[in-house]
Parts: sequence; C-alpha cells; structure tokens
Amino acid sequence: MKLIGAGARPGVPQVDHDRILTVPNVLTVIRFLGVPLFMWLVLGVHEYGWAVAVLAVMGSTDWVDGYVARRFDQTSKLGRILDPAADRLALIAVAVTLVLAGVVTWWYLAALLVPDLILGTASLLYFRSHPDLPVSVVGKVRTALLLLGTPLLVLSEFAGGRPLAITAWVLLGLGLVGHWIAAIGYFAAIIRKGRPVREARVAGHREEADPAGAAGDVDGGARNGVVVRPETGEKDGEDR
Repeated sequence: MKLIGAGARPGVPQVDHDRILTVPNVLTVIRFLGVPLFMWLVLGVHEYGWAVAVLAVMGSTDWVDGYVARRFDQTSKLGRILDPAADRLALIAVAVTLVLAGVVTWWYLAALLVPDLILGTASLLYFRSHPDLPVSVVGKVRTALLLLGTPLLVLSEFAGGRPLAITAWVLLGLGLVGHWIAAIGYFAAIIRKGRPVREARVAGHREEADPAGAAGDVDGGARNGVVVRPETGEKDGEDR
C-alpha cells in the first residue's frame, strides 16, 4: 500500500475544485477539533491513554483525507490550505502541551517553531497571505514521523516503557531533521514564487505614488514638438 500519494489514479490529472463541503475537508476539521481535546486530556484530566487514542485518530485522518481526496476526485483549493494548516497546528499544539506536562523540554518546541516562524514571515513579506505551495515529499514524511513518534512518547510516559521511549525519540529526531529540510525547501520555493509578486507590487506602489510620471514623459514630448502616436509608434514633429 502506498503511504505517499495513496489514492492517486494513474493518468488522471488532479484538479483542485472550488468545493468546500467535502469528505476530506470534514476529516481535516475533525483533526482541528482533536487539538483542544488532546490538550484537555493531558493537562486537564491527565488521561494519557485517551490522549494517545486521540493522537492516533488525528494521525490516521491525515492519511485518510488525502487518500479520499485523490481517489474520489475531492481535492479542493480550500483543502490545499486547510490540510497543512491542521498538521502544523497539531504538531505545535501537541508540543506545547507536552512541554507544559513536563514530557519534553523547550528545545523540542523551539525546533518546531523556528522554521515555521521564518516561513510565516517570508509568506507575509512576499504574499501577505498563504503562499499556496504543494506539499513536498519530505514534508509528508516529516509529518508522518512526528505524528507517529508523539503518541509513542506519550504512551511511554503512560506505560513506563524505556524501549518505547527510545523508539519514539528516534522517530521524533528524524522528524525534526525532516522538518528543517522541508523548511529549507519551502523557503526556497517561497522566494522563487514570491519575488515577481513582490516586484510587481512595489512597481504598482510607485505608480500610485507618482501617477504623473508617465504622463509627464508624454507632455514633455509634446512641449518639445514631438508627439508619439501609440498606434503606430511614429513621432510627429520630429523633423520640424
């Protein structure tokens, strides 16, 4: 069974529709709702077993919504934004929860946050919104590793298993390395896609600030006895 790109139909192009109410989007919303539930289970009632179950459901929906979207032609423009946003929120919120619960230290949270802060700043600088980039293979593997390692780590705290904790940290360590590699790739993609967008915006601001600039060139030509005909490019009065 394919773990990456599962459900894709060979020879059938993937089209992002304008639909909002789709099964993948509903599953993504469920993943969003799982975040506060997990935080309450760990910090509020200290039910680590149920917290692991919630993480397992959240991790599985991340794979299922992608499969359904590709297999049944339910990919959407909204889903392209919601799905990675749900993944990022889940990873960061879970990390914050585990720091507050004393399961992990602050450096784990910092290793997750710093790349996202850099990417968020670059996105606002170039696009002033979401950059709408395709998810890279490294990004998908990174998310899978982190979503698998996190419940194992919580389970090791609950069950007290050292081998389980070691396995969890191996997965999380690989996930963090992938997180930084993916961030470098996304940053380069933002620069490539955003540079012409930003240059066009700056040029538009200059025209708004000096609307008479272009007209001044035409007026100056007229005062010198030279008028350019825009339809032909010929200059009247040049030989006068």
